[in-house]
Amino acid sequence: MSLQALPSALTNWLQACAKRHLAVALVVATLWMPADMFAQGIFLTGIGPVNQAMGGAAVGAPLDAAGALAWNSASISGLTTSEMELGLGLVLPTINIASQGFGLAGSTPGEPGVSPVPTMAVVVKDDCSPWTWGVGVYGVGGFASNYPASAAGPNANPILLPQPLGLGRIYSQAEIYQVTPTLACALTDHLSVGAAPNINLAHVQADPLFLASPNFALNQVTYGPGDGSRYVWGIGFQVGAYYTTDADWRFGLSYKSNQWFEALRFYSNDQTGAPVYKEANLDLPAIVGLGASYVGIERWLYAVDVRWFDYANAAGFRGTGLQPDGSIAGLGWKGVVSVSNGLQWEVTDCWKLRFGYTFVDSPIPASLTQFNLGSTLFMQHFLSIGGSYQIRDNFTAHVAYTHGLRAAETGPIILPTGPVAGSSITATTSADFLTAGCTVQF
Repeated sequence: MSLQALPSALTNWLQACAKRHLAVALVVATLWMPADMFAQGIFLTGIGPVNQAMGGAAVGAPLDAAGALAWNSASISGLTTSEMELGLGLVLPTINIASQGFGLAGSTPGEPGVSPVPTMAVVVKDDCSPWTWGVGVYGVGGFASNYPASAAGPNANPILLPQPLGLGRIYSQAEIYQVTPTLACALTDHLSVGAAPNINLAHVQADPLFLASPNFALNQVTYGPGDGSRYVWGIGFQVGAYYTTDADWRFGLSYKSNQWFEALRFYSNDQTGAPVYKEANLDLPAIVGLGASYVGIERWLYAVDVRWFDYANAAGFRGTGLQPDGSIAGLGWKGVVSVSNGLQWEVTDCWKLRFGYTFVDSPIPASLTQFNLGSTLFMQHFLSIGGSYQIRDNFTAHVAYTHGLRAAETGPIILPTGPVAGSSITATTSADFLTAGCTVQF
């Protein structure tokens, strides 16, 4: 089946949309989010192997340097000794897009590959001083997708047909790193407070460049490549409090501000190869965390965190729909709640096992499902397991594994005139995250 033989309804629609400068924009809006955002929106469930195995629970349970620095600045006062933690994680999403409409139907698996996630954290305590300081350098999130374009034919995947009929091949990748120089002070034997600036570094690529307005040349409306980008810097801050009781309970409260990034800048080109300069804005949302842990049972520790991610007030996430130039105004995400549960069992003096479960709400309102079908944000359940072995008195090795349970989301293809009868787009995903590392105490 040739492209010229596409049903007349599809051809007429494309021509009508082109006149409004929206042809590809509506298609891109269906799949504009990249395809391996791993958990709490754009954020990973856990930072480092210990925190990951606990399902990310750390606000009221300082078990390691990386988790404490990432989720509650004050909780580094609760660590038992100075330590340095190193880790490397590998994230592998399994993704698929299927669509049908206009007499076509097809399914296409993606091949995003494995993405590395490094972690380094140091905390220094002085038993003769109420002050504790530390610094963390780690990956906090990102995404990657890689879908081939669909060839025309009976089994064509209409949403992946070459531009301007569809989106064509999809390639996108982002890496987001954070540096947190942190200072905490024990005000009393039970209460500590802490604060840290957040220094962020991010690299974003998107081909086609759906983050900016489309190009209009050769009587076509298409999006150019978005791989001509550079790293961008961002800044924010975080504060926290950590409180222990004499009844084996510990509590934590943390606030991480919006992380404000400079504009993403891309050197792209139009259909003729002429140079085009594009910009887009994307900030990380503010996070409020409340956590508690209980250590009243010998060799056991239970921790729970509840977090609020304020996507509705972050640039790039707030707003929805298309702007007059055809660019996307925003995802229209709502704020979401995640709940992280972690259980640690000290099997022996050398062995510790950990189990975690994370539930996260979806930031996608039902009315905007089509605009987010390419993301894995509808994964809601994550199971984690891990352990630590103390090889020497001051050296411990860690490993953690997390599985994001398979999930699927389906919605119709929606045109300006409304949903297309008999059409559908289905995104299916699961994810695996393996991390190994070590801690040196001093």
